[in-house]
Amino acid sequence: MNDYDDNLTGTAPTTDHEEARPDLSSTHVREDVALAGHCANVHLPTGRTCTLPVRHPGSCRFVGPEDAQQAAVS
Repeated sequence: MNDYDDNLTGTAPTTDHEEARPDLSSTHVREDVALAGHCANVHLPTGRTCTLPVRHPGSCRFVGPEDAQQAAVS
């Protein structure tokens, strides 16, 4: 018989922030852009960020860092 502690799952505890937007726990999402209500997926080869609305239909539209920064503050 194994002696496992049910409280130890091997995962980090979640915060209210992560529960509201579980995709923010990904390293492929730009948090500042996501918190402004945008998709915020990052295209890893180019570093460009999607500024379409959260959970948009279809493919992402990636923009450069300056445009992503503008989306984060608007």
